[in-house]
Amino acid sequence: MPELAAFLCEALEKHDIPVVLSGGSCVEIYSRGEYTSYDIDLVNRYNEQFKKIKKVMEAVGFSEKDRYFVHPDTHLFIEFPSGPLGVGDAPVEEIAELDTEAGVLRLLTPTDCIMDRLAAYYHWNDEQSLQQAIWVARENDFDLEKVRRWSVKESSLEKFMDFEGLIDDLRL
Repeated sequence: MPELAAFLCEALEKHDIPVVLSGGSCVEIYSRGEYTSYDIDLVNRYNEQFKKIKKVMEAVGFSEKDRYFVHPDTHLFIEFPSGPLGVGDAPVEEIAELDTEAGVLRLLTPTDCIMDRLAAYYHWNDEQSLQQAIWVARENDFDLEKVRRWSVKESSLEKFMDFEGLIDDLRL
């Protein structure tokens, strides 16, 4: 999955379409495989026209099916959520990079990945997303204070404290 995502990042970047990996695929990478995603979410950072993305995807062998792109050589679905890139109501300021054999993969940082998962927990009570945030927190260094400040702005300090208590249990 990381190699395919990196390949697509590079192919799109060559056409001035910057995308960043987010969602479950980031969780898969940062949780060291604790979670498995079957789609690759590449956020279209600057809302390039979809037809421009479609042209590049077709040139590398993908075809559009519903809201995804598919390829006969992979079971993974590719989706392009529209930008701007953000978590909750906050814009993403830093983008991580992962070198792969297929090129450079641009993705959310562990901190932003945690906030992305917590946003689903905060706003939709998605317990699975809370678990994913915990897996990412367990395996990576991240900025807990930034997550706290963001949680306050999302009006979710109480749920943040649930998360903080659960990760404190991991550190014991």
